[in-house]
Amino acid sequence: MDIEEMQRQLQALTDRAEISDQMDRYLRSLDDGVFDEEWARAFHTEDVTAEMPIGTVHGRDALTARVRRGMALFDRTVHLGTNPVIEVDGARATVHGALLSTHVLADGSGSVFVSAGRTDTELVRTADGWRISAAALRVVWTQGPPPQLPADLAPVPTP
Repeated sequence: MDIEEMQRQLQALTDRAEISDQMDRYLRSLDDGVFDEEWARAFHTEDVTAEMPIGTVHGRDALTARVRRGMALFDRTVHLGTNPVIEVDGARATVHGALLSTHVLADGSGSVFVSAGRTDTELVRTADGWRISAAALRVVWTQGPPPQLPADLAPVPTP
């Protein structure tokens, strides 16, 4: 193996580690509950598109507002991402994985709502590191009573 091949392999491993860490930090941030401009810049490109059970949004500001409103429906949450398949192609990457989310409703009932699904995420390498440029969460099953959604947070119909 020559030096160029070793450098290419080292870069591939470094990219995968950075992307994995970024995705883990993102899921932890959902449970921390601080959705401000700093949070948005740390994880998303300015022109991010996100498809969520509470709607599809375009742009970092719209995503931040939607996440803030959606997460306010819960007192506490735990998001567990697993089985990531990371593919890197230069300055672009995709991550396909699974997500298990546990939510304690904020309605005072103490009820727990659990959802599980598949995630498809696209990232781009920026001057500040890897950032999410597109994300989709497709819920495949739920358990427990879901939160009462305001009209503007209506679920996206599943195909």
